[in-house]
Amino acid sequence: MKVALFPGSFDPVTKAHVDIIERSIPLFDKVVIGIGLNSTKTPFLSSGLREKILKAVFRNEPKIDITTYEGLTVEFCKKIGAAYMIRGIRTVSDFEYEKAIAQMNHALVPEIESIFIVSKPGYSSISSTIVRDIMRYKGDITQFVPKEVLQYL
Repeated sequence: MKVALFPGSFDPVTKAHVDIIERSIPLFDKVVIGIGLNSTKTPFLSSGLREKILKAVFRNEPKIDITTYEGLTVEFCKKIGAAYMIRGIRTVSDFEYEKAIAQMNHALVPEIESIFIVSKPGYSSISSTIVRDIMRYKGDITQFVPKEVLQYL
């Protein structure tokens, strides 16, 4: 069984995240969306709410599992039996950052392969950080997030 992990904070999940996930589903038997918990960051949305939103977004997709995790992402991959880690690339700077992480992950656990999926042009400017800023100032995020997000905010 080919299992992949798509890790991230998903704070909140965006249409760009959903696009990468939907495009990865045909490539794997199972895709685990891993909500990484980082003790050095204060999240905008609770991990429970992020999990609830993602479950609503992917409620009709049987190949998707959603869970939270802490610690090294490659160790979580080993724990869930994922041989692949999916990463979305929006910009050149994303690529440089993700390449460095992929190389470190490979040094730690060589059997886990990083798969980069380039975002569609219409999604390259969407990030959770920008969406959070719009939300903080009461702006309209409708065009940047799946409709399921709106019912929870």
